[in-house]
Amino acid sequence: MKKNLWEALAVLLFFGVLAYFFFKPEATKPPVATEKELRQAVAIQAALASAPAKAVTAIESNFPAANASEKVLPSATQTFVPAPAGARQLPEITTLEPLTVQENVRTAIRNYGQRFGGNPVGSNEEITRALSGENPRQVNYFNAEAGMRVNQKGELVDVWGVAFFFHQLSASQMEIRSAGPDKLMWTLDDIVTH
Repeated sequence: MKKNLWEALAVLLFFGVLAYFFFKPEATKPPVATEKELRQAVAIQAALASAPAKAVTAIESNFPAANASEKVLPSATQTFVPAPAGARQLPEITTLEPLTVQENVRTAIRNYGQRFGGNPVGSNEEITRALSGENPRQVNYFNAEAGMRVNQKGELVDVWGVAFFFHQLSASQMEIRSAGPDKLMWTLDDIVTH
């Protein structure tokens, strides 16, 4: 009799909790999981189900409980998620590959340096002006067919329309950084050439 009573209470509790989550107001409902999140949760549960008990305990102890009352600034939670391996990130302002365009910019800077005994210096805008003919011999190293594009500020931009970052390493060597497909500088997908 006691066993049946406990089973009945467990079933009532289960349905009570289930009813609570289905019938509570929209504002307090948890966000709906995406298909990717659901597949990941199923995979985690399957892995934990087949793992030894000691391993499960160790794994679960590494996931601290989140405090829902804590306020987190949105900027602190923004992270770059790289594209899946093999996924192509399409350029936005040219049909050339990102590395090809960046190599063409590097070649223009190298050619300038060979002719004038050193790389162009200054901001992106100043370097762009020097490459496009504002130099002592008025030589134009700018080549639109090579994917070299300039924004409205007069800066050389990558295939996603973000201004390159130029860092002078020496008189003859310059680091050229593209923000990459996420269009944010100094993230994991940046493309860097010397």
